[in-house]
Amino acid sequence: MTEENPLLALRDKISALDEKLLALLAERRGLAVEVGKAKLASHRPVRDIDRERDLLERLMTIGKRHNLDAHYITRLFQLIIEDSVLTQQTLLQQHLNKINPHSARVAFLGPKGSYSHLAARQYAARHFEQFIESGCAKFADIFNQVETGQADYAVVPIENTSSGGINDVYDLLQHTSLSIVGELTIPIDHCVLVSTSTDADKIQTVYSHPQPFQQCSQYLSRYPHWKIEYTESTSAAMEKVAQANSPAVAGPG
Repeated sequence: MTEENPLLALRDKISALDEKLLALLAERRGLAVEVGKAKLASHRPVRDIDRERDLLERLMTIGKRHNLDAHYITRLFQLIIEDSVLTQQTLLQQHLNKINPHSARVAFLGPKGSYSHLAARQYAARHFEQFIESGCAKFADIFNQVETGQADYAVVPIENTSSGGINDVYDLLQHTSLSIVGELTIPIDHCVLVSTSTDADKIQTVYSHPQPFQQCSQYLSRYPHWKIEYTESTSAAMEKVAQANSPAVAGPG
């Protein structure tokens, strides 16, 4: 049949190559497990961004010699690298579960008192006896903590009923090997907070995270003279308000 139809012969060769590729990928994953064990023994983080960048650059150079497009090489090996990272993260989590199955390190946005911190505490209380807190300044830092094994879970906001999805978080979810494993809904009740007695007409500057500004946009439109200053979290904004200790400074949160 293959002699009569050269297309079938070519497809047979491709199928044979595909089987070899799968076997090599399985072998590579096995090596990733050994790498994970070595990192665990030497207390090194799972993710090594510099190593990944150097690897991709080297592979693109090699691919160019074989007339393979750099974009194709990058997309292909990013998937392979993510699989390797996920494999090592699973190994690390299994090790941590054996050490203390009732404890979890949870990363969230902002210092203690932020809505993300409250959500993290609620989630941890349902699943673990001990909650080790890890407040982060940026959403990217939260993801990085879990990706590098510094935290076991990340608690991030993905949607609210007034301003919709949190675009920064959705963008990060598109480029991570992490998976959503649970959800929590909490009420958000914003107030304009000040550190000293004042009234709305005296306020000149308001600090907060972009989300409260969006969620309170209808209310804020009543005071167009207020200058809006963005912060990394609502808790960080409250710290600025407290430090200013001025009737002209406030923050929705």
